[in-house]
Amino acid sequence: MCKMSPRFTFYSCLILSLQTLNPFIVLIRANESNQDVKIEVTFLPENCSQKAKRGDMLNAHYDGYLVNDGSQFYCSRSTNTGHPHWFVLGVGEVIKGLDLGLNGMCPGEKRKVTIPPSLAYGEKGKGPVPPNATVVFEVELLYISRGPRSIEAFKEIDIDNDKALTKEEIKEYLRMEAKKLNTQKDESYFDDVVADVFHKNDHNADGTLSLKEYNVYDHDEL
Repeated sequence: MCKMSPRFTFYSCLILSLQTLNPFIVLIRANESNQDVKIEVTFLPENCSQKAKRGDMLNAHYDGYLVNDGSQFYCSRSTNTGHPHWFVLGVGEVIKGLDLGLNGMCPGEKRKVTIPPSLAYGEKGKGPVPPNATVVFEVELLYISRGPRSIEAFKEIDIDNDKALTKEEIKEYLRMEAKKLNTQKDESYFDDVVADVFHKNDHNADGTLSLKEYNVYDHDEL
């Protein structure tokens, strides 16, 4: 899994469901590539009410294989001390094919996602993945949490409920989150984070962040 250099763009997806007994198969087409991401649901838990959406934080294990010869090029269980990975869905933190292929997945679900080169590692390849390679990821989703730019987070940070976030409100929220995680941070750390957030998002330079400026994923409304 690699981080894409360009920012993830919005995809209009054509979804064609081809249901068989087990597993069922879904094809998702990204307009810009005119190629399909193939999804095979290999396990679906009884309770599948919580589904992953763009902007959510996902925690997952995944194995990557080359379609050409079946060789494995990545296994999350054998790297980084075997811990599953956290990433935000739909914003380019993973390859485009996974951003598309994991949408709508629920905790406990397992999927086999086949991704064409244009939505994977492209004409140049990356590391052990050769150029123009079709890849397969076997993914087990463990946990979904609210994304860092969700409307729920905005409301939690907005202490005075005026639909605008001040630097002090964001700093206080960061302090509380650090305390929940039992993480010690200097005050200068919070100052630097807040300064960076406002530098990147306070587009009208009014010293506050509106919902539109804050919610960069644009999937929630007040």
